[in-house]
Amino acid sequence: MKEAAEPRLLLVTGLSGAGKSTVLKVLEDLGWEVVDNLPLALLETLIDAPVKRSEAGRPLAIGIDSRSRGFRPALLVRRIKELREAGGRVIQTLFLDCAGAELERRFSETRRRHPMAEDRPAADGIAREREMMEPLRRWAEHVIDTTKYSSNDLQQEVRQRFGDSDHNEPVLNILSFGFARGLPRNADLVFDMRYLRNPHWDAKLKPGTGLDADVAAYVTADPAYEDSVSQIEKLILTLLPRYRAEGKSYVTIAFGCTGGRHRSVHVAARVAQRLRESGYEPVLTHRNLDSAPQDGLEGKPPPAPSAAVGKT
Repeated sequence: MKEAAEPRLLLVTGLSGAGKSTVLKVLEDLGWEVVDNLPLALLETLIDAPVKRSEAGRPLAIGIDSRSRGFRPALLVRRIKELREAGGRVIQTLFLDCAGAELERRFSETRRRHPMAEDRPAADGIAREREMMEPLRRWAEHVIDTTKYSSNDLQQEVRQRFGDSDHNEPVLNILSFGFARGLPRNADLVFDMRYLRNPHWDAKLKPGTGLDADVAAYVTADPAYEDSVSQIEKLILTLLPRYRAEGKSYVTIAFGCTGGRHRSVHVAARVAQRLRESGYEPVLTHRNLDSAPQDGLEGKPPPAPSAAVGKT
């Protein structure tokens, strides 16, 4: 039987105010097991524990900084070296750095005291901490300078460096619905298909749905159909990577027509297929497909063609 791969282990450290809490929250969202401010005396126990109990290889992130009990950077570096040599574990370190002036601004805005300058200016604590943390900064495989990063910038950086592409892919839902039966909740994008001609008013097509070939042929014969739906597909394919970069866990794209049985059903099915061809795995749902057709929900039928007027 093939042994399971050992889980990844990342020590997250750096200067106070540089973004450690943000990094740990993103890693947790990415599926990592996260422990913050662990006393160093318990570090070895925690490092060993996942090997014994983890079957899925869930990665572990440990937050350590100057507030951690027994914190001694040089000793920590030496202990990590020993653990690597003894057990062959893949242990990496992420160090979060930031310019002193920016850290002062952050502490001023949040009204927090620097942990190493309880009764002195923040600048003094920042300087002391930077000197103390220098061994860890030199040792770290990953260094992120957050001086010019917004919180969102830092989140994206962490996802790019440490995100599992499969885990980080949002769940993609494609939904058809009828406006007459209410808007869907929590849709990220809603496209209105009511500009296409309505099969409901054709007596032969009315009992069918957008999944039937004759209904689909009727919808696709609309002169506006091909160009507009192609443009919608291009827009969606442009937006999905951006949603992924923003760390969205779920993306719901809804297509609506009046009753939710013909036009929206066909277009949702087409777009879902287009996305599959592009490498996505959408979940396709037709909310109102089983609803009975009702003339009262469909509004007024289209006007009958006017009689030809002869030349005088």
